[in-house]
Amino acid sequence: MKFRNFLLLSVVVLAAGAAAIYTLITRPYAGFSKPVLIDLPRGLSTRAMADRLAAQGVIPTPISFLAIRLLRPNDRLQAGEYEFRSAASPQQVFERIHQGDVFHYELTVPEGSHRWDIARIASSLGFISESDFLKAAADPSLIADIAPQASSLEGYLFPSTYRVTRQTTARQLCKMMTDEFRAEWKRLTPPADVVHQIVTLASLVEKETGVPAERATVASVYTNRLAQGIKLECDPTVIYAALLENRYRGTIYKSDLENPHPYNTYRHAGLPPGPIASPGRAALDAALHPAETPFIFFVAKPDGSGGHEFTTNLSAHNKAVAEYRRGLKENSTHGMANPAPAPRN
Repeated sequence: MKFRNFLLLSVVVLAAGAAAIYTLITRPYAGFSKPVLIDLPRGLSTRAMADRLAAQGVIPTPISFLAIRLLRPNDRLQAGEYEFRSAASPQQVFERIHQGDVFHYELTVPEGSHRWDIARIASSLGFISESDFLKAAADPSLIADIAPQASSLEGYLFPSTYRVTRQTTARQLCKMMTDEFRAEWKRLTPPADVVHQIVTLASLVEKETGVPAERATVASVYTNRLAQGIKLECDPTVIYAALLENRYRGTIYKSDLENPHPYNTYRHAGLPPGPIASPGRAALDAALHPAETPFIFFVAKPDGSGGHEFTTNLSAHNKAVAEYRRGLKENSTHGMANPAPAPRN
């Protein structure tokens, strides 16, 4: 009789304990008042994870997390940064970490960004340094199969919005961006042997105009100049040459225009050796399908619209330049800031 009572008591105690554990691991809990970000680096023990989660109020006690580990000893808990916004049970928290439901940062790269721009944008996240990104972007191996002439990833780091985690490396980010370039390039269905030339031309188009309707026309100007053996005289290439030499001072000086650097299209005929920025899909399409025009010159309009005046001969171009300068003077007289870039030759 005594043994039967003991056995019954043991069953009751075990059942009560099981019920308590079940309640502990399944009841939603939130010991925080605002969203919590917790970094769980590689190599962190389950106990250390439990301590961090409990310390931030994500779970009520480390024991609740460790109890689930006892029940699921073979589940892999994935490193990463996790965000918790609302009440969740320790079981749900464990499952999220098991599934690797990590927090993602959004990285937006605008069209026309060069690798130094992208390095600065990436470094603002706080876990990819500018130097690491520039080192990764200097290695062209990620696109060597489709653009063997490329000396870096410049132009192939496709401008878009990317979702990255704290564990994303500079090399992995470059891979994501070049993969996106490949996808976009495939959608355009271009000839296979013109990748580097088209991306280079598209980068010039992207840097020269922010007006979508002008891209194909700007592309036609450069295509016409190339066909006629006229130097492109593209200011952004002069700036890029200075950037490569780490001496760009925020504006173009006479010494920059006289710089013998291969990227200076005021000194060298033809396209520069490679892209000078990341062109978007519209610029790539414009470079592949330039408008059919007779234009060989363009100059900015002085009205601040970002548009350009396109002309077919030097006389008409000089007249447009005079109009541009007159417009700048009038705007200056009325207290307006310089509304447009320098004339294009």
